[in-house]
Amino acid sequence: MAKNKSGPQFLKYINPIIDALKKLGGSGTAIEVKDKVVEILNIPETEIDKKIKSGSSRILNQIAWARLYLVKSGHLDSSKRGIWSLTEKGYKANLSYDDIYKMFRDIQNTFIKTKPTDTEKPNSKNEKIEDEIEVDEDISYKEKFLDILRNISPSGFERICQRLLRESDFQQVVVTGQSSDGGIDGHGILKVNPLVSFKVIFQCKRYQGAVSASQIRDFRGAMTGRADKGIFLTTGRFTLEAKKEALRDGVPPIELVDGEQLVEMFEKLELGLKPKITYEIDNNFFEEFTD
Repeated sequence: MAKNKSGPQFLKYINPIIDALKKLGGSGTAIEVKDKVVEILNIPETEIDKKIKSGSSRILNQIAWARLYLVKSGHLDSSKRGIWSLTEKGYKANLSYDDIYKMFRDIQNTFIKTKPTDTEKPNSKNEKIEDEIEVDEDISYKEKFLDILRNISPSGFERICQRLLRESDFQQVVVTGQSSDGGIDGHGILKVNPLVSFKVIFQCKRYQGAVSASQIRDFRGAMTGRADKGIFLTTGRFTLEAKKEALRDGVPPIELVDGEQLVEMFEKLELGLKPKITYEIDNNFFEEFTD
């Protein structure tokens, strides 16, 4: 994409998101799409680790902003289940930068009309403000929640993960981290049905940055011959190489739970989080009653 174009930085991720979804078969989870965009653009880990004021990754936040505009423009479905999917319009899209910028301005103008008093939202006087604001107004609680997890004691975090696994139907969950057992923090039994169960070993780390492939290999080495499956939970994230290593052929698989997924698990179980219902005005509803 050409440099020195008008508009916020996130516009450069519009086409890569569409390309990523096409490569994923038309749909994917938020994590899958973001990973594919990072892979397509070959974005280095050092860039992904750069934060905005809220503590979120600047690049991943920009990708989320691009997704929001693609939804509003009808190129993506507005799924509430965390799945990003192309519409027919999205599949057929062949957008130049001028097309993207016009889409941005059209949507922004509509956005301004519906929320004229919100000075922290995108506006025509400062097109780049989105790059420093979280997409979701309520998303700040996620970073606050992760900050709490990162600042409790190591043993406290291990016990929280133990509780999380128990609430997720694991049985005989035992924390062993204090014994310095080769980096293994605990183990448990996952009962699939009355006839099938798996012994699982887990590691839980309070990270701000990314877990590397070498750390996944070390964990696998510690669990080899001792369990059927491994789970690595972190308040941070995993590099692309770490994700590939976790699913490498010929070795025991390791399930990866990053900070975003960790929060989702606590949300579903309502552990440490209380649900709150909010409403957004549907301006389209009132159009037919407008004189």
